[in-house]
Amino acid sequence: MPRFFRRLAEGVFDEEDLIFRTHELADFVGASADQYQFDPANVVAVGYSNGANIAASSLLLRPDVLKGALLLRAMVPLIPEKLPDLARKRVLLSAGEFDPIIPRQSTQKLAEMLQEGGADVTLLWHPSGHGLVAGELDQARSWMERL
Repeated sequence: MPRFFRRLAEGVFDEEDLIFRTHELADFVGASADQYQFDPANVVAVGYSNGANIAASSLLLRPDVLKGALLLRAMVPLIPEKLPDLARKRVLLSAGEFDPIIPRQSTQKLAEMLQEGGADVTLLWHPSGHGLVAGELDQARSWMERL
């Protein structure tokens, strides 16, 4: 089922559509910032699963529209030709150790990519699958309060 962008199969993204939708979302944030007079540099994306994947894609392709991201159950959405400068970006990745949808190595690779770009990344592993567990949202709230 398509959500924010098309998928070819579980965990296999239509990269062309993902790139198009990422730019579309970033343009929307920029236009909204103009219309509602807020600084897009203060926007923090919060996403779960595919929402986290398009937020991660936004960091990798259009980091100018985000201050950071809280990514719940994210994986590598795409590998850009060149990693962007993510200095001053903060990212929380919250992952399930036994997630049947997102391989552990994909979440780990995403964390490494973001760190390589200069982001301040916190990676939290939970003894769970793809669903959220007790206390996880409290950790996310605490992380958001420290931004």
